[in-house]
Amino acid sequence: MALRVSRPMPRSLTLSQRIVPLTVATALFMENTDSTVIATALPSIAASLHEDPIALKLALTAYLVSLAIFIPVSGWAADRFGARTVFRAALCVFLAGSLACAGANGLGGFVAARFLQGMGGAMMVPVGRLVVLRSAPKAQLVTALSYLTLPAMVGPVIGPPLGGLITTWLDWRWIFFINVPIGIVGFILATLYFEDLREEERPPLDVLGFLLLGAGLASLMLGLASLGRHLLPVSVTWGCFVAACLLLPGYFWHSRRVAHPVVRLDLLRYPTFRAAVTGGSLFRIGTGAIPFLLPLMLQIGFGLDALRSGLITFAAAGGAMFVKTMAPAILRRFGFRRVMVVNAVLASAFLAVNGLFTAQTPHLVMLAVLFVGGCCRSVQFTCVNAIAYADLDKPQMSAATSFASVAQQLSLSLGVTFGALALEGTAAYHGRTAIEASDFGPAFLAVAVISLLSVFPFRALTPEAGAEVSGRQIAATPSNAAPGRS
Repeated sequence: MALRVSRPMPRSLTLSQRIVPLTVATALFMENTDSTVIATALPSIAASLHEDPIALKLALTAYLVSLAIFIPVSGWAADRFGARTVFRAALCVFLAGSLACAGANGLGGFVAARFLQGMGGAMMVPVGRLVVLRSAPKAQLVTALSYLTLPAMVGPVIGPPLGGLITTWLDWRWIFFINVPIGIVGFILATLYFEDLREEERPPLDVLGFLLLGAGLASLMLGLASLGRHLLPVSVTWGCFVAACLLLPGYFWHSRRVAHPVVRLDLLRYPTFRAAVTGGSLFRIGTGAIPFLLPLMLQIGFGLDALRSGLITFAAAGGAMFVKTMAPAILRRFGFRRVMVVNAVLASAFLAVNGLFTAQTPHLVMLAVLFVGGCCRSVQFTCVNAIAYADLDKPQMSAATSFASVAQQLSLSLGVTFGALALEGTAAYHGRTAIEASDFGPAFLAVAVISLLSVFPFRALTPEAGAEVSGRQIAATPSNAAPGRS
């Protein structure tokens, strides 16, 4: 007979447990602001460096490649050297990369500086998230993650209009200078409030696995980033894909034969983690195209300038901020499975509606659609980030954090790639090489369908999945137990 599990109301987070995620949020704030501001300022940066704006996309690619290489070892580094030590060092590397970007006088130097930033970002955010996961009780995990992501949402809100203002009234180099005071504050707070968490028993670093996986992911992402517009020679692009096809299967073969692989694929045996990775990746592929497609539609399709475009696109991040603190209550009421399935449908629908915008659509209507769509996506990201760790023990969280972070970067990169290919494919279908406003509708529909596919992994979960994390009272049955746990 099923027993109803009754648990007391979870206690509130302490001051220290609130400051820890807010400190990690400074890192997320810098990363999110950089990405949105740079996208707005690319033409100005290109003119200053005497380069074609398309060539500046190599700087964005360099950052993603650096993330792909170094994220898988972030958990090992935290366990080996201490989470506080690694987080502070990563902040310093990121700030050094920011200053190098500001001082760059050529494309090569700018790309190298962005790669250095990526090295810091690869360690900074995953290790910071690991500190939050190990510091907060499971019953308060959703609330702690909300504290983590809420300030970070400010970056996408202010990023587009800030980029327009900086490039118009100051100089694009100030985009990177503003990271310095933020990073210093994060360094001080980490020194005061972070525990130097580390595992007493540390497995050795899987050097061969790191090389295989890092080079494989770098090749894959570089090939995808140069696809379509051919930022690199065609032979180099296809060479990247060939290398990825050799290196990534090589890592899968290798990971089954070592005791401690750099990315633990065996974590996929946990249903909640598997759903978070597979379903979350599909969802992010769809929504990851938004920062690429939406500003392009507003500026190239509708003829708006960068500042007016930014004043519209910020509404999505505003919606994400608005609903973020409501996510714990929603999950306690309805549970993970129901929320993620229904919300994936809603978020995908609002993503497709973006493609119905025209130059004559009132801006208030656009703002409303983007705001509600941002609310839906925010709830979904909170659910995915929280349920991934529902059935894992604390020693497994560093490996899970690295795995989830790699999957997130890959899915966001795929989102931009698929969005661009959908745009170019639609234009080619109509016998054109230039992108027009009519091409964006099919592109938004294509990425919305990909996002909608995330429903299937989420539906595979049991209704009781993640109940300990959500705080929802459930009926305990034998089917609720995670594999290998009693």
